[in-house]
Amino acid sequence: MKPAEGEYEPLKLEKKIDEYWKESKIFEKYLKKDGKKWYWLDGPPFTSGEVHIGTALNKVIKDTVLRYMTMRGYAPRRQPGWDMHGLPIEVRVESELKIKNKKDIENKIGVDIFIDKCKEFSIKNMQRMQEQFINLGVWLDWDNPYMTINKEYMEAEWWSFKRAWEKDLLAKDLRVIHWCPRCETALAEHEIRGEYRMVKDPSVFVKFKLKNKENEYILIWTTTPWTLPANIAVCVHPDFMYAKLKVNFKGKEEYWIMAKNMANIVLSSFDIKFKIVEEFTGKDLEGVKYEHPFLDEMPSQKTFKNAHTVILGDHVTLEEGTGCVHTAPGHGEEDFEVGKLYNLPAYSPLDSKGRFTEGKWKGMFVKDTDPLIIEDLKKKGLLIKFVEIEHKYPFCWRCGSPLIFLATKQWFLRVSKIKDEIIRENEKVEWIPDWAAKRYVNGVENVGDWCVSRQRYWGVPLPVWVCEKCEKKTVIGSIKELKEKSVEKIEINDLHRPSIDPIKLRCECGGIMKRVDDVLDVWLDSGSAPWASLGYPMKKELFEKLFPADFVVEGHDQITKWFYSQQAASVITFDTVPYKKVQMHGFTLDEKGEAMHKTKGNAIPPEEIIKKYGRDTFRFYLLWAAASWEDIRVSWEKIQSVDRMLKILWNIYKFSTTYMSLDNFDPETRYSDVEEYLRIEDKWMLSKINSLTKDISEVWDMFYFHKVTRPIYDFIVDDFSRWYIKLVRSRTWIEKDDPDKKAAYFVLCYVLKKLSRLMAPITPYISEHIFVNIENGESVHLADYPGHDESLIDLGLNEQMDITRKIVENVAFARQKAGLKLRWPVSEIIIDSEDKKIRKAIEKFENILLEQTNSKKIVLKKMKLKYKLVPNYKNIGPKFKQNAEKVIKLLEKIDGKILHDALEKGEFKIDNFVITKEDVDFELLPPENYDFVSSEIGNVFVNKKIDKELKKEAYTREVVRRIQQMRKEMDLNIEDYIKTSLKCSFDLDEDYIKIETRSKVLESKEGKGYHKKWKIDSEDVEIWIEA
Repeated sequence: MKPAEGEYEPLKLEKKIDEYWKESKIFEKYLKKDGKKWYWLDGPPFTSGEVHIGTALNKVIKDTVLRYMTMRGYAPRRQPGWDMHGLPIEVRVESELKIKNKKDIENKIGVDIFIDKCKEFSIKNMQRMQEQFINLGVWLDWDNPYMTINKEYMEAEWWSFKRAWEKDLLAKDLRVIHWCPRCETALAEHEIRGEYRMVKDPSVFVKFKLKNKENEYILIWTTTPWTLPANIAVCVHPDFMYAKLKVNFKGKEEYWIMAKNMANIVLSSFDIKFKIVEEFTGKDLEGVKYEHPFLDEMPSQKTFKNAHTVILGDHVTLEEGTGCVHTAPGHGEEDFEVGKLYNLPAYSPLDSKGRFTEGKWKGMFVKDTDPLIIEDLKKKGLLIKFVEIEHKYPFCWRCGSPLIFLATKQWFLRVSKIKDEIIRENEKVEWIPDWAAKRYVNGVENVGDWCVSRQRYWGVPLPVWVCEKCEKKTVIGSIKELKEKSVEKIEINDLHRPSIDPIKLRCECGGIMKRVDDVLDVWLDSGSAPWASLGYPMKKELFEKLFPADFVVEGHDQITKWFYSQQAASVITFDTVPYKKVQMHGFTLDEKGEAMHKTKGNAIPPEEIIKKYGRDTFRFYLLWAAASWEDIRVSWEKIQSVDRMLKILWNIYKFSTTYMSLDNFDPETRYSDVEEYLRIEDKWMLSKINSLTKDISEVWDMFYFHKVTRPIYDFIVDDFSRWYIKLVRSRTWIEKDDPDKKAAYFVLCYVLKKLSRLMAPITPYISEHIFVNIENGESVHLADYPGHDESLIDLGLNEQMDITRKIVENVAFARQKAGLKLRWPVSEIIIDSEDKKIRKAIEKFENILLEQTNSKKIVLKKMKLKYKLVPNYKNIGPKFKQNAEKVIKLLEKIDGKILHDALEKGEFKIDNFVITKEDVDFELLPPENYDFVSSEIGNVFVNKKIDKELKKEAYTREVVRRIQQMRKEMDLNIEDYIKTSLKCSFDLDEDYIKIETRSKVLESKEGKGYHKKWKIDSEDVEIWIEA
């Protein structure tokens, strides 16, 4: 064992440990460590940018879990994953290539070049992100990742897709879906969850004129005026009551139809008075015809049959609007469904960029037409009211553009048919925290079919071929099948577009089959990871050994995303869930609780924290700052707290190894070698470290990281440093080979050994340094996680020491109140308590209490307090008015204790004046020469009287402190002796000074060497030290 050198400098230490790991090939040995198989599946990050603090949190959690499981005797699968397809990559590459729209990819760049650029970009970013993860101290099998762009992985996804086709869970259908006009592609429902923002939009109330009725109208409301040109119907609820209202609008008498219960709410806000002239149910309105407001502006509207009529729908509510719902089946999910019941056209006069394809606004983007449409409604006299409102609106999760609803033909996985099975299978999954399971099930219950087709390029090509002649469809599930069915003999080295696009198949009818242009949703890529990452179905060995995954962990947003996509894909493919245990973690926010973004200037790069405080501090902080599932408000102050804790640990380690090395202490010393010499504080320390080990072992398996890190933090700072080291320090200064000192060394060594292993998964660097030095082992990361010794745990002792520490803490408060420094001894401490546990603690730990409170005596006895009455003038004045002064004088004559006891029971009367608790306060006064504090353990008194002997001892301690400070300033070693000279006017205990300061000579005169002047209790003191 070598003595630790210098202060804790994390960056230097971590560099040194990294070099040691490299030289000794520790990482390679760690990867090869034998044990029971344990399948952790990495939720693959998109290779679209740099690692931010949230990504760092995610990987630190995973690395910590894997290190812990390895120390527990498992051999986890440590394969990292990379999500390398999809819009996140395409958007970034488009930006680099300065592509303005989707057509540029085909017409200016070329799909082949674009795909190559996407691949190059994703691989380059993968390599950069990998370096950043390694810099966090993350140990994964970086040479063997799973990558969603690999041919074998894509083939496995094709196979799963074909399973859906074979089980009749795949269909192409015309439906209204979320559409990104910037990316020109469909988006799935689960991609939109959590992607809503508050925006300002027009809110318009419009009247549609009834056919063949000169002054009768039906009122509708919408926040998307651009959908009015595509209006096909107005929907009312069959059971709601509706009314015909007589109004005077702009000087003209008119009749408006709307829900009766909404009439007053809506029209009163417009200052429009009305009279109900007729009432009827919604069902009575079915079939009523109206004139479309833009019949002339949108020529196609004149060609539709069954259109421009009132229809019925149960989705209509009275929460907002008029109870008469503007219905555009081409631009609303519910509109589309109700439109099918009435055989209405899903009219959508838009192109893939969200621009009108016909009529007055042809070529214009829909959102740009809102003010023009509102103006036209105004000119036609059909606009009742226009205001701007703030509401939630969906945005593209990657490019950030506002989405629109659009009727389009897409490929869907029929998840709605199996969602009951998904919910049933989910009962096999252990969720952390457990309430996340309910949140997940709620999401599945409301889910629709999964739109898996994307009108993009960089992704797994949709493996569907359609016959040009008979329109028969074929789904391909493997490269082998594709080769067998191909018209021409082919070699397939890559499954990406455009290399896959020219491949044609022969249909049974004799026609030629061509592949559908679309690619698959990127969430199906990652959703297939539980088996595709294992090479299944082409390779079965790993799958049969490992599937389903033992553990997955991601942020809480993934409940409706990756956690869901895996289960949906797995139930479709295997009729079972893909993982056994799943944990969600929180996000990282700034100190105000806002999301971190570079553009907002509040983002903190992980490298900035590491550069300042090191990897161990950063890692420990992330797992300590909040409950595992809660968001972390990143705080520099709290990061500094963790840094201080590790510095405290280092200082304890340095203190321990310095003295143990000086005395050639053997770290292999056994408990039996020192058992008979252990003091009560040693037994307590052994009990505490084993209690800690036991407690955190119980929460490790639940991966409640905060319940691991917080007890470790508290143990190091409070139990180990502030208490045990304070108790044991003087024993390490004993010169001779003393068994008492050896017992203290044993405990220090024992605790540091335990801590190095307990903390290894979280703080791998400092733990490694302590372990290798003290245990002389190869690596803590190749060692076992520590167990606890039940025989050393004494809960009663732990409790008694807690009481003892509370006594010491309250004595310090009482000293502070009395103006007595801790270095100044007092003659007596009194505890006024009848608690038997406190009596036992005082009896058992008397020596510790006397030493730590710096007192000559500590006793448990009853002490009388005087009750000084303090009138509450603010209450007495208003209550007794002109008699207030008289009441106060009467109160001054009463014994405070008598009044206090009376008020505890109720009221007190003086000369017919009723006094209550609110009228007086009481100040407790201790006996003469004492001061006290009240606490949970009782009243704690300190005797303030300082006699001549106590003063001598106090001055002696003050001088010792100054000499020790000067030794430190001279940079002397602990074992170095000195010659000390001093000049002062008070008596000192010279023998004590010699022992405490290692002064071979102590002279009361002017000396030589290092010289300083001090002020002690207003007295001048001069000290000289010669080394």
